[in-house]
Amino acid sequence: MSKSLVSRRRTAPWLHRWSRPLIGGIAVLGALNTAYLTITKLTNGETACPSGGCEQVLSSAYATAFGLPLAVFGLLAYISMAIFALAPLAVQGDQQKELRSNLENWTWFLLFAGSTAMLIFSGYLMSIMITKFVIPNGPQGICYYCVASAIFALSLFVLTLLGRTWDDVGQLFFTGVIVGMITLVGTLALYAPIGKAVAGAYNVASGSGQVFFTVTDTSGESEIQLARHLKQTGAKMYSAYWCPHCYEQKKLFGVAALNDLPFVECAPDGKNSQTAACQDVAAKAEKQLGRPFGFPTWEINGKFYSGQEPLQDLANQSGYQGPRNFKNSF
Repeated sequence: MSKSLVSRRRTAPWLHRWSRPLIGGIAVLGALNTAYLTITKLTNGETACPSGGCEQVLSSAYATAFGLPLAVFGLLAYISMAIFALAPLAVQGDQQKELRSNLENWTWFLLFAGSTAMLIFSGYLMSIMITKFVIPNGPQGICYYCVASAIFALSLFVLTLLGRTWDDVGQLFFTGVIVGMITLVGTLALYAPIGKAVAGAYNVASGSGQVFFTVTDTSGESEIQLARHLKQTGAKMYSAYWCPHCYEQKKLFGVAALNDLPFVECAPDGKNSQTAACQDVAAKAEKQLGRPFGFPTWEINGKFYSGQEPLQDLANQSGYQGPRNFKNSF
C-alpha cells in the first residue's frame, strides 16, 4: 500500500471512515422495527404501545398500501439500504480495488436516492400522524414505531449526505430534486382517495367526517334480519371508528344491515360519541370477562362477549330464530 494512500486514509474525517457501518446499523434497526410491525399485522396481532395510539395509527388506511401493510414496504426499503451500505465493505484485497471503488460510487448514489425518498415519505406520514391523530387525541395519537422510523430515515439521509465528499454537488442536488418530486407526487396520489366517502358504501368516519374504513360488502336477508333482531332485543356493540376489529365485524353484516346494527361509538372524537356510557360499561365488562375492556365488545342479554363474533354465534347468543344462511364470514 503506497504512503500517499495511507496518508489520505489517516486524514480522512472519522465520519467518512465510519459512515457506511453507521448507515448499515441504522438500516438494520429500521428493518427490525418494520419487521415487528409486519409480523403483527400479517398475524392480526396487536402492537405493544405505551400510549395506545400505535394501534390506532397502524390500523388506519394510511398504514396500508396496495392491499399490504405499509410496514412491508418499509422493511424492504431498510433491507435495501443496509445492502447498499455494507455490500462494498465485503470486497477486500488489492486485486479488487477497482470493483470496490465502482461499488462504492454506485451505492452512494443509491443510498442518497433511497434516503431522500424515505425522508420525504416519512415526513408526509409524520404530518398525517400529527394532524389526523395527535391533534384530535393528544399523546394517545402518537405512534412510537412511526416516530422511530422517521428518525431512522432522517439519520440515513444526514449520514449519506455528510458521509463522503461529493465531487459534483450540482448533480447531487439535481438528483435529490428529481427523486423528491417523484416521491411526493407518488405519495399524494397513493393517499388521495383516503378520507373520502364512497357512494353506495358504508363509510366508517370520525366525528369530523374523516373516513377511516369503507364497507362495501353486500348484505343478505339473514344479515339484515339478525341486525334488526339484535337492535330489538337491546343488544349493543361497543366500538370505535378507528378500530380495525370493529371494521371487520361490520363487514360481516354488510352495507344494508349496518343501518340497523346497534353499535355504540366509544371514541371521544367519534360521531355521536357515548364515551361516558362506554366507561360505565367497561367496568362491568372487565369484571365479568376478567380481561381489559376492548373493541369490539358485545353486550347481549346481560352478558358481555369480547372481540369479533361470527354471525352464527351472535344468532345463538341473542336467541335469533330467523334465517341463518349468512353469506359473509371471517
